[in-house]
Amino acid sequence: MSNSRHLPAAPTTSRELAAAASVTAHWHDENQIVYASSGVVAVHTESSRWIAPAHRALWIPAGTVHSHRAYGVTRLHFLGLTQNPLKLPEPTALAVSPLLRELLIAYTGLDDRETPAGKRMRAVLLDQLATTSERPVRVPSAHDPRLATVCALLETDPSDSRGLEALGRAAGASGRTLTRLFRADLGMTFPQWRTQLRLYHALRLLAEGHPVTAVAQQCGFATASAFIDVFRRSLGHTPGSYL
Repeated sequence: MSNSRHLPAAPTTSRELAAAASVTAHWHDENQIVYASSGVVAVHTESSRWIAPAHRALWIPAGTVHSHRAYGVTRLHFLGLTQNPLKLPEPTALAVSPLLRELLIAYTGLDDRETPAGKRMRAVLLDQLATTSERPVRVPSAHDPRLATVCALLETDPSDSRGLEALGRAAGASGRTLTRLFRADLGMTFPQWRTQLRLYHALRLLAEGHPVTAVAQQCGFATASAFIDVFRRSLGHTPGSYL
């Protein structure tokens, strides 16, 4: 990202962002956890977008240029780390257990983290992070111009149900070529990418207060029950839990 700011330390703090507020592109010399205890936060990098509601935290390695955007009024918690307890070289979304949630909220809200109690809390927090699992909603960005054209069409209208052959006619590429490009450029199949895109938009709409049935329709799911099933299998919770 051009015009990004270098912020050497990754601060440990909490703050509230208004709906649709954003933090411009920047990078840190330290690793960072970004967690939204309310609302939904999206993190954009040059190669992908990640989105995380209250059951997910976002891991951002040191040196990664990224920006944040809030959907709905969002309470953000930032945790700066010199350690890399998960050994993850790139951003991802992490599952947040009830205990990890409370630790992130409590620790980022401390006025003095160097007390014995603060140090004990940090040690438990790091133990919890080391055992958490990756549960991303990730939408990688296309580099090939033909693939980028197709992705842009679906970004504009996630409910577009056309297959690759039909979409390819707008991009000047065959369905077979696009199938190959999705795997080579984005590292996933077309159905996998479209599902991630639809979940990304669904989380945004849910955070803004849209009802489940309307979100299912706007994001291209055949029925509300089909949406709920995909959502639960992908994220471990029902859409209603995000409202």
